[in-house]
Amino acid sequence: MTTQPETDVQTYRDRLAELWDGVRADLEDLVRIPSVSAAAFDQVHVAASAERVAGLLRDAGMPEVEVLTAPRPDGTVGAPAVVARRPAPAGAPTVLLYAHHDVQPPGREQDWTTPPFDPVERDGRLYGRGTADDKAGVMTHVAALRALLPTWGPDDGVGVTVFVEGEEEVGSPSFGAFLREHRDRLAADVMVVADSDNWTVDQPSLTTSLRGLVEAVVEVRTLRHAVHSGMYGGAVPDAMTATLRLLDRLWDDDGAVAVPGLLRSEAADLDYAEQTLRADAGVLDGVRLLGRGSLLSRMWTQPSLTVVGIDAPSVAHASNTLQPAVRAKLSLRVAPGQDPAEAYEALRRHLLDSAPFGAQVDVTLKETGSAFAGELDGPVYDTARWALSQAWDGADVVHAGVGGSIPFVADLKEQFPDATVLITGVEDPDTRAHGYDESLHLTVLRRAALAETLLLAALSGR
Repeated sequence: MTTQPETDVQTYRDRLAELWDGVRADLEDLVRIPSVSAAAFDQVHVAASAERVAGLLRDAGMPEVEVLTAPRPDGTVGAPAVVARRPAPAGAPTVLLYAHHDVQPPGREQDWTTPPFDPVERDGRLYGRGTADDKAGVMTHVAALRALLPTWGPDDGVGVTVFVEGEEEVGSPSFGAFLREHRDRLAADVMVVADSDNWTVDQPSLTTSLRGLVEAVVEVRTLRHAVHSGMYGGAVPDAMTATLRLLDRLWDDDGAVAVPGLLRSEAADLDYAEQTLRADAGVLDGVRLLGRGSLLSRMWTQPSLTVVGIDAPSVAHASNTLQPAVRAKLSLRVAPGQDPAEAYEALRRHLLDSAPFGAQVDVTLKETGSAFAGELDGPVYDTARWALSQAWDGADVVHAGVGGSIPFVADLKEQFPDATVLITGVEDPDTRAHGYDESLHLTVLRRAALAETLLLAALSGR
């Protein structure tokens, strides 16, 4: 473990304690803005969120702050992102701090214990959509800048670029164009992506691998129009039955993905008990887990496939008819090392080859994202591990994979191959990101802010 005796840990701990009430209040204000980037929601809130983030960065002392956009592949304008810059003093490195200010749709409000955009603290956790993913990431950066910038003269510290994206939750469709258009603004020696999790509340993680992503929609058609289920049922195949039979062929009897051509490997051998997983995920008693191999391999380095939505009549509005067509949205997580385009083709081919009853099957690609596998050697990683350990009161840092996807990380690494990428975060196993009752453990936010402050201070040589 590298030590940094020149960095006064307690000084920064005390400084962040003085700033805490303001940091928390600003986080709660951000959460109250329903900045859902999905197209079905009012995008005026995403714009308001971007302006609020820009104001926070200006108030923190960043000298250059812009709200920028770039075109999406379909020709529409991407969601507003915030870019703030402090040029590096002579000979100092530049550090890019990434987060995103958009959030997932909240789902049904009645499934939340308290309203999703009304942040509420219960038992040390702040509940609300975006409290953790990823508005706490935004405030981690803001807190570190509030602690450091007042102490840095023009020749002190490091160069800092803050990039707060506005469409990560819809797959960052304008990210490639944004990188090309604003590459000079985003160039950095070290990149800190604050959008991941920690092993536990009391043990920090550096994320070392991410699965890739393929999202696709499959449509199954059997009839030209709906017909009476009593008059034709038993002889005429309906699209719902065909869809259920087709989807069932995506997994084997163990629940492992049964699509030929998908890569899988073994994850690092870390101590992770089945009872821990069952408790973290809220698995009901008697429900068996899926797949084969170690639990961490199943979640980090093997593919997974989830049906995340079906266009079909609801129970409340169902009639006695045979459905002519059904659509389902599939989310395939791709193991590190596999090209997502190759994975999509394997999925498409398997669906077409598995069509039951001669049903017409169409598969449409919606989104892909590359996997990421990081390196863990070098002085920046040593410094990051030291900073995290200090902030977590001496705890060892876990090098953890993550089953989720942050597709732009691979894009960043491709554009800036010499940069060191650190993936950190403010989540923990109880965060429930993307789900009902998403929450942030407030102690984790304090620790994450201190770790980032220490990292920047150490990289500056202070």
